[in-house]
Amino acid sequence: MILNLPQYSFRIHEKAGKKLIFDGFRRRWVALTPEEWVRQNFARYLTEEKHFPASLVAIERSLRMNQRDFRTDIVLFSKSGNPLVVVECKAPEVKISQQVFDQIARYNLDLRVNYLIVTNGLIHYCCRFDQVQLTYTFLPEIPDYKEL
Repeated sequence: MILNLPQYSFRIHEKAGKKLIFDGFRRRWVALTPEEWVRQNFARYLTEEKHFPASLVAIERSLRMNQRDFRTDIVLFSKSGNPLVVVECKAPEVKISQQVFDQIARYNLDLRVNYLIVTNGLIHYCCRFDQVQLTYTFLPEIPDYKEL
């Protein structure tokens, strides 16, 4: 599926009738679902176009809140190991709704990052979270790593 991102090449193969994609960040083969396609492409976009070091990108990072387990799609870290950005990826056919923003805002109660990104591969939203005012400001574009 064509996304609203630059095109990247990936290692894809089929096993037992199931398509798999090699995730270079997790260094393993994973099921190629529509959401995974968005996640892999967006992670590459962040490293190749926005210059985030691949070593500071975590895919499907576990998060425990209120005795429940969650998994963030992408978390980008600073060189000192602090989370900077959390990204929520949805399949291209999923509409970006208030529910999606509520989901990523809940993750941010634990992570406390300054930037939140939501994407379905076709539409991308990025906002800056003001930790003091507790407000979100939508940005016209995703900042480069050096700008954070």
